[in-house]
Amino acid sequence: MPNESSFQDHATESSSVGSLGFAVITLSDTRTDATDMSGKFIKNALTEAGHKVPYYRVLKEDRVKIKSTLQDCLADPEVAIVITNGGTGIASRDSTIEVLASVLDKQLDGFGELFRMLSYQEIGPAAMMSRALAGIAKNRVLFAIPGSTNAVRLAMEKLILPQAGHVYWELNKHLRAK
Repeated sequence: MPNESSFQDHATESSSVGSLGFAVITLSDTRTDATDMSGKFIKNALTEAGHKVPYYRVLKEDRVKIKSTLQDCLADPEVAIVITNGGTGIASRDSTIEVLASVLDKQLDGFGELFRMLSYQEIGPAAMMSRALAGIAKNRVLFAIPGSTNAVRLAMEKLILPQAGHVYWELNKHLRAK
């Protein structure tokens, strides 16, 4: 059984991170700024949790545009965490995971595993078609989640918001020790 004080230590350490800057990118051939309910949900959840969203875009499923946008986010000093939604399925146009994987330095396998487990509890075996992914690139945290509002809600409430500060703190704690 995990030691409760170790949970408290991590919570205290990661809460010292404070407000983080997020990039939110919706990847869809059909959504626009006006119709992007999932992106709006993510932005609202982040700001309600005290974070900033200095970067928001709705992009078509285009590998070159996705990679260029990710590189812009990774170079932006205001962005600590990137969340993409959409493009994680198995359709021929779904290319988010391939592009995201190409920029990652490290993959956080547990994120996708946990997302699919939680998703299975809600939608059953169709959860296997989600290729949700997370990882680290250029000292930033990246999350790729499905674009449905229910999937976004699940990922934000159960995984991303509860752990974003801790993941960012773990990634950067060596910088604080200097």
